[in-house]
Amino acid sequence: MSNTFHNFIGGSWVPARSGTSIVNRNPATGEALGEFPESDAADVDAAIAAARSAQRAWRLTPAPKRAELLFRLAALIAARKEELAHAATREMGKILIETRGDVQEGVDMAYLAAGEGRRMYGVTTPSEMPDKWAMSVRMPVGVVGVITAWNFPFAVPTWKIFPALVAGNTVVFKPSELAPETGTNLARLVEQAGVPPGVFNLVHGHGAGSGAALVQHPGVDLISFTGSNAVGTWIAEECARRGKRVSLEMGGKNAVIVMADADLGLAADALAWSAFGTTGQRCTAASRAIVHESVHDALLTLVVQRAKALRIGDGLDPATEMGPVVSEQQLDRVHGYVTVGAAEGARVAAGGGRALDGALAHGSFYQPTVLAGVRPDMRVAQEEIFGPVLSFLRVNSLDEAIEVNNRVGFGLSSSIFTTDVNAAFRAMRDLDTGIVYVNHGTTGAETHLPFGGNRGTGNGHREAGHTMLDPFTEWRSIYVDFSGRLQRAQIDNS
Repeated sequence: MSNTFHNFIGGSWVPARSGTSIVNRNPATGEALGEFPESDAADVDAAIAAARSAQRAWRLTPAPKRAELLFRLAALIAARKEELAHAATREMGKILIETRGDVQEGVDMAYLAAGEGRRMYGVTTPSEMPDKWAMSVRMPVGVVGVITAWNFPFAVPTWKIFPALVAGNTVVFKPSELAPETGTNLARLVEQAGVPPGVFNLVHGHGAGSGAALVQHPGVDLISFTGSNAVGTWIAEECARRGKRVSLEMGGKNAVIVMADADLGLAADALAWSAFGTTGQRCTAASRAIVHESVHDALLTLVVQRAKALRIGDGLDPATEMGPVVSEQQLDRVHGYVTVGAAEGARVAAGGGRALDGALAHGSFYQPTVLAGVRPDMRVAQEEIFGPVLSFLRVNSLDEAIEVNNRVGFGLSSSIFTTDVNAAFRAMRDLDTGIVYVNHGTTGAETHLPFGGNRGTGNGHREAGHTMLDPFTEWRSIYVDFSGRLQRAQIDNS
């Protein structure tokens, strides 16, 4: 195969030391897009050695100078936005307007993170002793291992890598094996921007190989991970054993609440976009519609109409409104949940199977699916499906809607449609999720606000926004005593 790609280690493009490779395929057509290194512990060890070697000089580079490279990188990304979007659509399937947005988030994140180079604020505070200065500053953690999923192959890595770099850390990045070309494209841009060798390193491979080696390596100080709860929990356990820091973003089971006074047309549009945009493969995708009984049937009819009308196809076709599921394995998982839901008593109101018409037979396409008659205790109402499946649940009050929303193991995003300002404010207070929308779907987070959630969604850290540096920095408290004598805090001032 002519399209052969390499790892990026210590400023050089190198193959896997084992010589083995992974074939990257287009989920819409099955076409082979290229071969990528099937890296193992030896490749990871080389990347970490390069990162550790470069860390001291990078840490001592003034933060505004580190930021200048990110400003340069933002301009480079913006100039190649269309090319990057096409590459992402080819390898993971979502439609071009979405991959353009994916790349734009990278541009936004580069500018936002670069701004922190001149405002990496600490705190100064009066000392309780005379002739003594007290302050706190942020310090880099060291070597950061970044492991990300395939659904936002450009944006999500930048949420982690750019704040880590501007804070003075060095990075080893393992992208998903289902979206490796976008990871390579990001590495090429980092190289072109002039980031010094070893500061940023790219290692391809499967999670069980290079991913596990990165998590378990003693030379990595922090793992930042986006992916499933099962893998994230394993990473947390491994990091705890080794005393290293960990930042986790692990998905959601998000719901849109629709009250009796809602604009049903707007709610239906938002549900269709939140549930079927990115083929339902967003951690913020709407998986549940929690609807007041007085408008339940009317809204169900509207959403079913929208689901059946969606144009399914290759994401590169401008007429396509929903692309394929990322892989055959994921397609089987999605269909398995629909089968389970039906067995538990749910009614398939739309979709419910593979989309096989014409060219669709060559890809991993699934019909936009709506399940009616879902109860809160069903698996389809509790577990993350990560596909184009929306479950309708009926409630008779706002209190019940909030209780049903919160009765899941995740807490990422939630939404309420209502014209009652009192109901909206109660929902903003009581919905137990890291993100809450009013009169909007569950997707659409902006980079300048913190992103993350509660319970099984994460471990307390937030990405992006004004909290972006928190996972990647340690606080150092500094005291300068210029009194010329020994002063004993809490003793001499009692």
